[in-house]
This record gives sequence, structure tokens and C-alpha cells, in this order.
Amino acid sequence: MNNRQYSYKMDIGIVKIAEDKDFEKLKQLYDNNNDWRLDYNKPDLSVWTKSVSGISFRMVKIRTRFPDVLPETLYDVLHDPEYRKVWDTHMIESKDIGFFNPNNDIGYYSMACPSPLKNRDFILQRSWLDTGIEQLILNHSVFHKDYPPRKQFVRATSYLTGYIVRPSRNGDGSELGYVSHTDPHGKLPVWLVNKITQIFAPKMVKKLHKASVAYPNWKLVNNPNYKPWHFPEQIASPRIRIEDCVKSAEERNSKNHYVDESELKESVTIDSD
Repeated sequence: MNNRQYSYKMDIGIVKIAEDKDFEKLKQLYDNNNDWRLDYNKPDLSVWTKSVSGISFRMVKIRTRFPDVLPETLYDVLHDPEYRKVWDTHMIESKDIGFFNPNNDIGYYSMACPSPLKNRDFILQRSWLDTGIEQLILNHSVFHKDYPPRKQFVRATSYLTGYIVRPSRNGDGSELGYVSHTDPHGKLPVWLVNKITQIFAPKMVKKLHKASVAYPNWKLVNNPNYKPWHFPEQIASPRIRIEDCVKSAEERNSKNHYVDESELKESVTIDSD
């Protein structure tokens, strides 16, 4: 079983064009509930977690239904970088570093964590596939020589994070699947990990639903024809050079920034807005 679990991890730091088998792994994780523990179950929203050998943080899976949101709208919301600035209140900065081809790029993302936690950031390779029946988005952590860890952030690791957008099984609206195996690094208390799993995930889904309902009207007056994830000729970012996707000099010459946050008390709150 451990070998099978390990096979679901993408290779951290390895930049490669996602293949069909990578998207199939995401779908297997989402559709197969074996070895997953159901932690939260309400109408139209379920959250599972799964232990992975050798890694202390559990994998998280979410299944939800947005009956009033079309799949193509939800897919656009997940992609649109300008709209993310509107609805993602945890985002501090998002930067498109560059692209490899019309379906693979690299970006920087930083997010605010509830005080007194330190904020986290990521360098992510993202890949996406639109089959016409379903849409899939994958990411995992990589390196870039021009984006070393920053002192005010803890550099986190996404082993595998993915979204699946499908027409709702009920015939109305869309179904969203989310699978994530992320190590925030730093030494975090168990209660906080549980809190993030059981509280933050459902709140994130609620926020995304609200944003998706509002997106069509927002897009009508905000560069409505700009959708480079559909129209590659609109891509304006530079082409990535593989030789630049390596650890920065700072990373090579120093240890990972370690932060002990294990003594945090349960007064830390998870922002719901």
C-alpha cells in the first residue's frame, strides 16, 4: 500500500509536462474512497482525509456541488488570475513566472495565515486539461532560481494539489473535486491541522461558491474576452527555461527555514471571510 500511496506524489522540484497518467492519478484519488476517512459530511459537501506513509500531514479531499454554477464558469473562476485577487482573501501575492506550453506554467503564490502563524508561500508548476466532459487542474512544488525563500514567509510544499470540475451528478450545475497533499512546514500543533481540515476546507468551498455565482457579471465588465487558459494566443508571460527551474543560491547554501509553531494555543482563529 505504501508504494501505491507514494506513486500519487508528484516529484517535488521536477519540472515536466503533465501526462494523461498524472491526471488519471488525480481522478483515482478523487473517485476511490478506499483508505480515506470521512471527516465532514453535509448535503452537497463531504471532506475526507488520508494518511500517507512517511509524511506527517494528511491528504485532504473535498467533494461539493454548486447547483447554480455551470462547470465552465467554475473552471474559469479557478483559472482567472485577476478574479482571484477579488475573491481569495487569503492571497497576498500571485505572480505568473512563465509558461512551458499552453497547458503548463509556473507561478508564485503567497498566502496569509492566521496570527501568530507565519505566512506561507509556494513556487508551483500548474498543468491543466479540458476533455470537454471534465476539466482538471494539477499543481506541485518546484524551484526557480529567481524566487528564493523570503524571510517573512515559510516556503511550503505541495506534493500534489488538484481540482476536478464535472457536470453535477444531479443534472444541475457543477461538481467540484479537490485533492491536496500539502506540507506547510514549520512544526504545527495537531489541533491546528485538525481545525484547518474540518473548518477551513468547508469555508473555502463556501467562499468559492459565492465567487463563482458572482463571476459572470464581474467578467462582463472586466476584460471579458481575456481567457488565456482557453485561448493560448493571449498568453503574455515569458517562456520558461528548464535550466532556470533549480534551487536558488540562497536555498543551496542554507537549510530550510524552520519555525516551531507547536506551542500555539487554540485561541488562534481561522478567518471565515
